[in-house]
Amino acid sequence: MTDSPTPTDYFAGDPRSNHERMLAGDLYISDDPTILEAQKTAVRLAARFLAVYDQDPDEGQVVARQLFGHLDETAFVRAPVHVDYGSRITIGPRTFVNMGLTALDVAEIRIGADCQIGPHVQLLTPTHPVEPQPRRDKLEAARPITIEDNVWLGGGAIICPGVTIGENSVIGAGAVVTRDVPANSVAVGNPARVIRTI
Repeated sequence: MTDSPTPTDYFAGDPRSNHERMLAGDLYISDDPTILEAQKTAVRLAARFLAVYDQDPDEGQVVARQLFGHLDETAFVRAPVHVDYGSRITIGPRTFVNMGLTALDVAEIRIGADCQIGPHVQLLTPTHPVEPQPRRDKLEAARPITIEDNVWLGGGAIICPGVTIGENSVIGAGAVVTRDVPANSVAVGNPARVIRTI
């Protein structure tokens, strides 16, 4: 019987905690107690948001403002939402977020003013190594997502890590956006491609 290989110490010489590495956008492993507690808090607040929203959508916004890092007083979010932390999400004035948002905010997610976020949109900041062994060893990282002002994300659109959607742009329903979209553009498809300017 052969011995199992010695695990690689990916963080040799790095005194930071995994939580600190996560916040810096570096590779980390999500076994840090601070990370786990923040995730539990987000689950509890998202569940509370749904429960309160079901009774009174306006009162639900009070809970949503506890869940998100910043939710402008004039913005409105429909329940349910699914987040990693919530605290790394900023939503600007007069923005409307339809039901079923999945926003994995390992890195920051910034949504500007006057945006329309369709139902079941996914904003996905996490990344994983392509190489098999580091992925098997549970390494991950994340890249921020920015949705600039007056963007419309059609239902079911998926925005991938590190993407910025420029102001006034429209992303078609079901599009998978893997790279930045310039301002004043319409992008559709998988992978999303700009088909015209506005």
